[in-house]
Amino acid sequence: MSIAHLLEDFTAPASGVAVHLLDEEALEEQRLAAFERGYGAGWDDAVQAQEQGRAQLGSDLSATLSDLSFTYQEAMTRMTLSLEPMFQSLVQVVLPETFERGFATRLAEQLGEMAGEQIGQPMHLTVPAGTSEQVAALLPQDISPRLQLVEDPSLLPGQARLQVGIARREMDCAALLKSIATAFDAYLFEAREALSNE
Repeated sequence: MSIAHLLEDFTAPASGVAVHLLDEEALEEQRLAAFERGYGAGWDDAVQAQEQGRAQLGSDLSATLSDLSFTYQEAMTRMTLSLEPMFQSLVQVVLPETFERGFATRLAEQLGEMAGEQIGQPMHLTVPAGTSEQVAALLPQDISPRLQLVEDPSLLPGQARLQVGIARREMDCAALLKSIATAFDAYLFEAREALSNE
């Protein structure tokens, strides 16, 4: 005996429900519409996944660059601090000796420049005690009018006053050295602060 009478028959229309049969053309249109909806949804998902991937890549790249920048800054700060002894010897030994050796030459250059602007005017040069011979040896001997070279014990080494006519200039290598030393000290202080804030 069969059990077919116990199972519902789906081939026959249910009572009160109209069955709508599709022809092949309408069925193909529904298939194409379903395909288009599925394809569009897949495309949208792919675009969204790509945008999320780009955002993650950009975030990762930004974090990596930030880490590299921090590492570079830290390395530069540590290198700067390791060069402190060199900065100290530069400011305390090398630059003072260089200024001392070039002091007379610089005076002669300044005097020549001023004399070119005020031709025929009297020239006065005031230098620290004990430096007049060194300066006089570098000056041209045929200067006209004759240069008046005076030593002033109140001037410190590296200082001088020049006057040609009414034009006046002062040279102060000691002040320049002091400003360079102050700049180096400030730079090293900032490097130490940056390192201590890490």
